[in-house]
Amino acid sequence: MTDPLILEPVGTADACVIWLHGLGADRYDFLPVAEALQETLHTTRFVLPQAPVRAVTINNGYQMPSWYDIKTMSAAARAIDHEQMEASALQVLNLIEQQRDSGIDPARIVLAGFSQGGAVVLHTAYLRWQGPLGGVLALSTYAPTFNEQMILSASQQRIPAFCLHGYNDEVVHAAMGRAAYEHLRAQGVTAQWQEYPMGHQVLPQEISDIGSWLAEKLR
Repeated sequence: MTDPLILEPVGTADACVIWLHGLGADRYDFLPVAEALQETLHTTRFVLPQAPVRAVTINNGYQMPSWYDIKTMSAAARAIDHEQMEASALQVLNLIEQQRDSGIDPARIVLAGFSQGGAVVLHTAYLRWQGPLGGVLALSTYAPTFNEQMILSASQQRIPAFCLHGYNDEVVHAAMGRAAYEHLRAQGVTAQWQEYPMGHQVLPQEISDIGSWLAEKLR
């Protein structure tokens, strides 16, 4: 397993953002974003993990960095490999615990993820982690493991979420991201939804909004 990329802040770290890349990308994908955010988040460490390389069914079995296999997809849903999702969630849980053991209060640890990485952090935060957490940033993503039977614990309900999506997203349609957001709201989570004039990508305005949200949560 490839070690995560770790960006230390200019000051002593008292907060951490664990940021997962999307399908086919790598741990360097959001390095420029992390560096830009650290210009104002002077005590926030960024941890950028790497997904393992595995075959992805929807891409004709091509091997690429992937948090889990996607077996089939439609405009409204994805069929995924749940064992691989659990393995990726465990990887994130281990990173949370490592940061906690290094002295970072879990209430000051934020999970962030783009697309497939966002699906992993939503699953980890709201279905696997028990305890305080600083929040979740869900970028251009969806929640393939959410369902009507899920019941969040009190601590999970207290984890705030910021869901950001492009209304022209041709890969993960905005309706899928909106469904995840609505599900969190229905479960009592304090969640925000923001749409942007973009496709399956990241815009400077979006990063600015994320910086403001992180500054509020980690001040």
